[in-house]
Amino acid sequence: MPGMAVTHHDFMFNFFYPALLGGVLMLNMLNAEPSVVVTLGSIGDRVRAQNPDLAAARWRIQEALGRLNQSGRLPNPELDASFEHNARFREGKLEVGLSRRFPVTDRLRLEKNVSQIELEAAEAEVREVERQIIAKAREAMVKVLATRQRRELLREQIGVSKEFADFLSGIAAKGEGSAIDASQAKLEATSLSMEVRQLDASETALVGELKPLLGMRPGEALSVSGSLPSPSLPSIAVDPARRPDFQAAKLNAQAAAHGVALEQARRYDDVEGGLFAAAERTEDAPEGYENEAIIGLRFKVALPFWNKNEGAIQEAEARKERIEKEAIALGHGIRLEAEAARAEMAEWSRMVDEIDSALLPLADEQSRLAEDAYRAGQGEIQAVLRSREKRLQLSAAKLDALREFHLARVRYETAIGKP
Repeated sequence: MPGMAVTHHDFMFNFFYPALLGGVLMLNMLNAEPSVVVTLGSIGDRVRAQNPDLAAARWRIQEALGRLNQSGRLPNPELDASFEHNARFREGKLEVGLSRRFPVTDRLRLEKNVSQIELEAAEAEVREVERQIIAKAREAMVKVLATRQRRELLREQIGVSKEFADFLSGIAAKGEGSAIDASQAKLEATSLSMEVRQLDASETALVGELKPLLGMRPGEALSVSGSLPSPSLPSIAVDPARRPDFQAAKLNAQAAAHGVALEQARRYDDVEGGLFAAAERTEDAPEGYENEAIIGLRFKVALPFWNKNEGAIQEAEARKERIEKEAIALGHGIRLEAEAARAEMAEWSRMVDEIDSALLPLADEQSRLAEDAYRAGQGEIQAVLRSREKRLQLSAAKLDALREFHLARVRYETAIGKP
């Protein structure tokens, strides 16, 4: 038939082009880097594995381990030699000695103990860095999930508003309704769409804050999964000993107590002892030259007349008292922090329950009655819009309360040292 002829070129193009395009798209999908998927429960594991600040903090442990390996060692022995002679090199003396300093107290053992405790404190300090980073990541995660749930709420409301706007446009086209009412309904749906775009921008900013905490590379995609669960209050038990900063404070107090004993041991300097051997050639006129060999011991003892290390001992005792009191204050602060976070959780939980059980059902009923009355010609469009706006405000208030509950829960779990 005229106009229906298909050339060989057209057939080849129509057959191979879709296949080629599909192959290219499939290749791009295979080469694309997979996104990182995190949930509120798995975000801690991701931080421990990938956060660069935490990886850098772990080198504190190696530093403390190096100090431990170096502490408590005896000083190296010292080799000394001397040679003397007269102007004609006929008489002379050669002396060689080997000496070493020895502590008269248990200073080396105390140094080793202090370094061991400091190693344990460094490990606790690294866990404290981990606790703080995970808390920041969980807070950002809660905000992202709350933003997404708020956006889903708006999209649901947009669907209802568009359906109602289409109904109004339909009856207005038939001359049975007001075109102004239809325009107001469309304006409501459009304004809700603008709020969705604002939430998209907010989520992008929150994801940008979350990515560095997760140790992600530039350009790497992040997929946040899950939703905020319903509120549930945790137990009241609070044990400050679970907090790594409290553990570090207690260990530092122990190290400070050993530090006092260490400074007291340093009141007496080390004793130096050694062996020496000497060979001497002297002229005994008129008998001739005489050779003599000597082997002996040498000791050096410092006399503690003026320096008894009083200032360092005083400083160590003051440091011990300060660190112990700081640890006690930290324990009180941990209990108060957990108590305040749990009380805040209880308030937000009650608000969520009240909105969910009483206010939202009432708003739904009011919105349904207003819309039914309008459809029956017994109400105004403003009443329908106001009832929907009120329901949306209550739903948003519920989500805000749920978000604040989980932010308080993150603070509570961080306060009690939950991993």
